[in-house]
Amino acid sequence: MKNRAIISLALLMLLSTITTQHKIVISKFNLKEIDIENNLLLKEKDIQKLLTPIYNKNLLLLKNREIEIILMQNTFIESFNIKKKYPNILKIEIFEKKPIAVLFNKKDKFYLSEKLDLIEFKNFPNYQNLPYVFGNKDEFQILYNNLIKINFPFDQIKKYTLFETNRWDLETKNNNIIKLPSKDFIKSLENYLSIRNKKNFTKYNIFDYRIDNQLILK
Repeated sequence: MKNRAIISLALLMLLSTITTQHKIVISKFNLKEIDIENNLLLKEKDIQKLLTPIYNKNLLLLKNREIEIILMQNTFIESFNIKKKYPNILKIEIFEKKPIAVLFNKKDKFYLSEKLDLIEFKNFPNYQNLPYVFGNKDEFQILYNNLIKINFPFDQIKKYTLFETNRWDLETKNNNIIKLPSKDFIKSLENYLSIRNKKNFTKYNIFDYRIDNQLILK
């Protein structure tokens, strides 16, 4: 009986030692550091704050999908690359969306990305001179896609305004106002591009295409 007790105690101590060593080995892979790279406008501290829930998680078991769900809470993030540096460091390369306009829709205010994703508005100095869009995103997407088709110079537009009649006014940086019809407005835009710099038209600031087959200049 005494020998059995000694053997049992020895086995218990051995198992305890193995378990403790196992825990120590596993704990070495607990996430201790996250390095953020390539963030241009987003503050690292804001990204780190989002990632707080994954600190001390086992890097071996941490799934990229879990990180993705967290990062996509920030609408300014387009995509990212993840690299695990064992035993306990995570490197994340951030790719930010590029705003092309500021959307005002009723009381809401957003940036619009190149893909026309809605981005939470923050007053970044880099984007203070973006054109304003007064209207809804769906209607603007139709206009925007058509402007791309005819290579309209976006850098010359300072404001887009949608009216209840479902038509747009475009205001340029040289204070020209293009009043588009509600239908077939591509022809109007093409016409404006063809005449805007001609000598006979430079004295006008309003190009009104609202009446079919007519251009009223003021």
